[in-house]
Amino acid sequence: MAGAGVAAMAPLLPVWARQHSPGIARALPSVSGDRIELTIDHLMRRIDGRMAHGIGINGTVPGPLIRLREGQDVELVVHNRLDEDSSIHWHGLILPFHMDGVPGVSFPGISPRSTFTYRFPVRQSGTYWYHSHSGLQEQMGHYGPIVIDPAGDAPAGFDREHVILLSDHSPMHPHTIFKKLKQMGGYFNFQKQTLLDQLRGEGQSASERAEWGRMRMDPADVADVTGSTYTYLVNGYGPADNWTALFRPGERVRLRFVNASAMTTFNVRIPGVPMTIVEADGLPVRPVETDEFQIAVAETYDAIIEPNDRRALALVAESIDRSGMAVATLTPEIGLRADVPPLRKRPLATMTDMGMGAMTHGGGDGCTPDHAAMGHCSPERGSGDGAGMDHSMRDFSVVPDSVAKTPTVQSISPMPIDRTGEPGQGLADVGHRVLTYRDLRAATRNPDTRAPGRELEIHLTGNMERYMWAFDGRKFSEITQPIPFVKDERVRITLVNDTMMGHPIHLHGHFFELVTGHGDHAPRKHTVNVQPGGKLSFDVTMDAEGDWAFHCHMLYHMHAGMMQVVSVRRAAAEAGA
Repeated sequence: MAGAGVAAMAPLLPVWARQHSPGIARALPSVSGDRIELTIDHLMRRIDGRMAHGIGINGTVPGPLIRLREGQDVELVVHNRLDEDSSIHWHGLILPFHMDGVPGVSFPGISPRSTFTYRFPVRQSGTYWYHSHSGLQEQMGHYGPIVIDPAGDAPAGFDREHVILLSDHSPMHPHTIFKKLKQMGGYFNFQKQTLLDQLRGEGQSASERAEWGRMRMDPADVADVTGSTYTYLVNGYGPADNWTALFRPGERVRLRFVNASAMTTFNVRIPGVPMTIVEADGLPVRPVETDEFQIAVAETYDAIIEPNDRRALALVAESIDRSGMAVATLTPEIGLRADVPPLRKRPLATMTDMGMGAMTHGGGDGCTPDHAAMGHCSPERGSGDGAGMDHSMRDFSVVPDSVAKTPTVQSISPMPIDRTGEPGQGLADVGHRVLTYRDLRAATRNPDTRAPGRELEIHLTGNMERYMWAFDGRKFSEITQPIPFVKDERVRITLVNDTMMGHPIHLHGHFFELVTGHGDHAPRKHTVNVQPGGKLSFDVTMDAEGDWAFHCHMLYHMHAGMMQVVSVRRAAAEAGA
């Protein structure tokens, strides 16, 4: 009877608590060679037992693994079978700008029922991915992984590898999701604090809740789109599908993680098994061991694990707001299952996430007379608890001159701090090692170690109530000129996050070096997550002539306006020579 009762309750349980299927152990389809054909088309697919419509490539979601080799020349023939324009952007690849695949920036796009051929030399190795840069097609499944084998030996030896492509799926059409976000920024947040939370002593105190209410902000609003509509996927499979991969005890297994989601930052761990990070955004880093890492949208990490026991392992990718998780199994034999941990307690935004980090990270109370005069803190109470603060919306008296005074600027971070040494929202007290950007060091000396010739500060701005996102208060549709750079100049760019959301910022066509104190071995990336209320600097050599997209990789943030174009041109004297 007890067994029958559990079976009857199974549909009521979250998918990660239900009986798992025996496992799939199915590798991603793969294509390779000097000439590769890809077809973009509609398809139907099954996720956790339910049929869903999507857009796939060569009949699958994710699209096939494209396997290339450093040094080859590749020709990718892309057929668009949709009744709308489409495109493919080769995320993280260094190539001629007209092959980059961004409609309206680097090429016109691929018209309906037409074919476009991308041709470029493969100049690098590592883990990358590809996706649509047209409309909201990426949310519908238009993405896939890329692995480029090095011309020589792999920097980190391994016996077996698996691509772990993470994504998010909703039965709701992406334009409907965007419409609902425009109507109410917190539409998908089902984790708001309640009176019951307060009575239990959980979350914030009554005074803190009142303060956040006065600011018209919700500290539980950590993710725009949540598990209330999303199913989180591993290689296209939901938690109940239980995608499964094999290993032999004692092997060095390389896991190539790609975050191909539209809107989800994941916290990744394999409970009980350490991971050694050997590559970030396709480039080798000095091996660093960790128990968990946060992977923002569009980032990639390669990790080595060395399981020694004949037991199944749970691979868990928990959404940043902990409203759901992607789950897979790593096992020495089909049929074994690992216990999947429950979702952890939801994180709540703090005053640091509001840009008050100087008050909450030591160095005195952080409340200078100037800050007090501006109403950002109380000289009597500068402990960082938020009491006495006045975060009035769009306080234009503190908006930098470089930021347009528009409705897209809901607030300005008065005291942003460098958060590259922090593990990410909700991970400060998990009780084990969590990777930070400062843990990353390039495996080899940086190719350009010149000091920057100039500096540029860019503010990441937003208005959650109206769901507007922008750089420096200007949406992409309002910008008339690209950001100009001279070819080969060295620039330090500082990103200041004036919002309560993390923003994974991607620069096309270039790698940049994070300014994290590692000198000529600074980690090189093409996408970097700027924590809420934080700031982050990177040095970049603008060595790729052309026009390049520069944007937040949260799909709906980019769609709402957080995008720019950078223009790299030769110096006037050189151009005229």
